[in-house]
Order: sequence, then C-alpha cells, then structure tokens
Amino acid sequence: MKKDFDSWNEQKKKIHDIHENKLYHQRQIWWCSLGLNIGFEQDGTGGEYERPVLILKGLSRNTCLIIPLTSSPEKHKMRIPVGMIEERQASALLSQIKVIDTKRLINKIGFLEKTAFESIRKAAKDLL
Repeated sequence: MKKDFDSWNEQKKKIHDIHENKLYHQRQIWWCSLGLNIGFEQDGTGGEYERPVLILKGLSRNTCLIIPLTSSPEKHKMRIPVGMIEERQASALLSQIKVIDTKRLINKIGFLEKTAFESIRKAAKDLL
C-alpha cells in the first residue's frame, strides 16, 4: 500500500507549531495524531492521522509514554483487551509503545478502568 507521507509531513509541521502542550494524566485515553509511519509501525487515520491511545506514564510536561489502541478483533499476545472505547471493543497494542510529545494529543476520551490499566501496565513491564 502506498502511503502519502507528504500530506502527513504537512500535518506534522502544523502540530509542531502548536505552542500549547496538553495537560494529561496516566490512565487517560486520548485521540492522538500518530501520523503515517514506516512498515509495521501503527498509523493514525483520517485528516489528522489520529488513533486512540492510552497514556501509560507521564515523563514530563511535554512528553508521555503511550500505547496505541485498536478495534481490530485479531487475537495476539501483544494485544490486551481494554473494553469498550467510544462504542467499540478495543485492545492495547503493546508492541507499539512509544514516547510522544503532548502536542500530538487531540482530545481526551476518558479514563481506563483501574483494573484494566494495571493489567496493561504489568504486561508492559513484563516486556522489559
């Protein structure tokens, strides 16, 4: 599949020019501009190249560690079910954990339930 990296690059420049970082907290779920990425790295979709993500850990006012979410029903040991997110069953993509600048965060969806978050956090730690 051919990817339009030029369009994503234009969107990325706009995101970079934002002067406001978002206030976020661990366990929150946000729409996030993940962009178009290389190979099997998780992409965003739509005009803002977005996808829901789970805030795994805050690193600073400007950066956080996230896990992208998917509504794909595919089963895999690296996909941990998180329940319903905006009326769709979702799973956390552990293989896609990454650090992002909070300028990429678009809008908050809500919080992940504590028990589900703790099981994802434990699974993430077990990867190391």
